Amino acid sequence: MKKIGVLKAMFLCHRYNKMNGTEKDRIREQRFRNVVNYAKERSPYYKRLYEDIGDDFELSDLPPTNKRELMSHFDDWITDRSITLSDINEFIKDLDNIGRKLKGDYLVLTTSGSTGNPLVMLCDRNTNNVMGGISVTRSFARKQDMKAFLKAGKKTIGVFATGGFYLGNSSVRSRLLAMPWKKKQMAVTSALFPISQIVEELNAFQPAMLGGYPTVLELLIDEQKSGRLNISPVIIMTGGEYLSNRLRNELSNAFECYVQTNYSCTEGGTIACECTQQHFHINDDWVIVEAVDMDNKPVPDGVQSDKILLTNLFNYTQPFIRYEVTDRVVMHHEPCACGNPAPWLTLEGRVDDIVTFFEEGKKIKISPLAIYATLKEIHEIQRFQVIAHRDNKLELRITPVSGHSKDEVFESSCVVLRDFLASHGINHVETYLSDNEPEQHPQSGKFKHVMNAVE
Repeated sequence: MKKIGVLKAMFLCHRYNKMNGTEKDRIREQRFRNVVNYAKERSPYYKRLYEDIGDDFELSDLPPTNKRELMSHFDDWITDRSITLSDINEFIKDLDNIGRKLKGDYLVLTTSGSTGNPLVMLCDRNTNNVMGGISVTRSFARKQDMKAFLKAGKKTIGVFATGGFYLGNSSVRSRLLAMPWKKKQMAVTSALFPISQIVEELNAFQPAMLGGYPTVLELLIDEQKSGRLNISPVIIMTGGEYLSNRLRNELSNAFECYVQTNYSCTEGGTIACECTQQHFHINDDWVIVEAVDMDNKPVPDGVQSDKILLTNLFNYTQPFIRYEVTDRVVMHHEPCACGNPAPWLTLEGRVDDIVTFFEEGKKIKISPLAIYATLKEIHEIQRFQVIAHRDNKLELRITPVSGHSKDEVFESSCVVLRDFLASHGINHVETYLSDNEPEQHPQSGKFKHVMNAVE
């Protein structure tokens, strides 16, 4: 496995864009075979899974994998045989390790994702550098926005969930730990803060680029219109959730700048970058995306899939090969007006719900991401779902980790929820333990952690 620095990753991304179709096919095929053969050789899990797979194989010959299966065989899955899941769990107990490298080599990320099952991921140096190379060379849909961003001093702030080993928060902290002199150019404010505090920090920082989850940025629109928030970003970059056309237009009008998004996940980084036509062009030099039905059979172009199978071509430490992601997409291979020849996707529009509370006649809106991130840090919870009802009532569905009772975990959840909501000025909430288990949508298989039953 050759080392790839961030400059080389940028060069490889740029060079790929200039290649003809035959050359691109060759690069993809080579990278695909390299990562599969490395996994067969170094991962006991994949060695067993592929024991009947010969040297002359196609992508469709490989059995699909999923989060639950891989996490249950974690120690046999990863190719660095010196690391165990217990090592990682011990490392992430200390929140000061956010952004730091496990054993000096691996950025540790955690995610739950749309199925509700937790995943722990190690980002080796190649993985970090390739993700960085894609971001630098392909994240801007319009050249004029990149020029404006550079001219405005490249000051970037993200409104992310903090207090956990999440992709956005961890990536920024990792860079700041390595380059502390960039604190005036790069920052994070917590999506868990009260809106007034987020506004204060954004006003003090005055970003050229504002980033964050759409449901969090939505709460800033009225703040900007009222003048309480007074920033002039040249671009807004959203991610992590679906961005509707309605919200895109509202953000653009409120902040008077271009708004764009991308399609990404922790396991694959930026899977696809958005173009000026609002199409998500797959970074097909670094990932393979298969649009499939519930039985993992390919669906035709123009037909919505039940999920995708993702193959990561740059993460050799923790190979994701034909890995199930429960996002419903429509695949396209027809030419795009933007000129990018890469295949492109349209995505299903589904996000968790913003929750509205009422306190002494005042309406207070809370991002679902903030509620999720608060409960995510209770490690005795395996899976949870919050249902918001009228009159500030919250139904909490819980699946506890083995060895812990629902009642015990519920009490812990009530404490952290009460403290979190109180920090937002919400002091009158009734939380009750549901008899129901957390449930995925019966048709799509998608999972909402936070649902508003009122609207």
